[in-house]
Amino acid sequence: METIPLFPLNSIIFPKGRISLQIFESRYVDLIRQCLKQQVGFGVVLIEEGNEVAHKGQKLDIHRVGTYCEIVDWNELPNSLLGITVEGKSTFSIIDSWREKNNLCMAEVSFRSDDSTNAEPIEVGDEFQEYVELLKGLAVHPMVEDLNIEISFENLREIAWCLAELLPVSNKEKQSILELRDPISRLEQIELYIAAMNH
Repeated sequence: METIPLFPLNSIIFPKGRISLQIFESRYVDLIRQCLKQQVGFGVVLIEEGNEVAHKGQKLDIHRVGTYCEIVDWNELPNSLLGITVEGKSTFSIIDSWREKNNLCMAEVSFRSDDSTNAEPIEVGDEFQEYVELLKGLAVHPMVEDLNIEISFENLREIAWCLAELLPVSNKEKQSILELRDPISRLEQIELYIAAMNH
């Protein structure tokens, strides 16, 4: 178990996925400075109820499974705000969460080592080739190319993460995929969503 800072967002990231964030609240500017200095990351969790921007006395409900991320790029944006790009590394389950005095969310988490970029790769069998082809088709899309995601088409974990990341479904549906730990279960869930879209 480890204690990590949380960044509650209205978006979801999977391991190997990337998102760009604009940092403007002082609690997060301080957090990002600290992360860059100590070369550590933070957890991204989906907001169940509430806003990304803190309002006094406002309740913030978050989902209990999120993704630990590390900063892979940062720069000053044209509007003078800090811009960062983070990459997902591992999913985790929240044991306990609380707010610090400066409103920063903290959590005690249990990392899911079997659902991490460090986990042993799972070979992609012939029965999963259609997913590989689908992902190869998506990977050349300009919006996906801009994210510079390095995809290993030989690792079933990465196929499932990347497809889930790129799937045009609601955050609630993505969260249900994130909460699964096994790539085969994830791919089966993705298949159901794709089938529903085609009807």
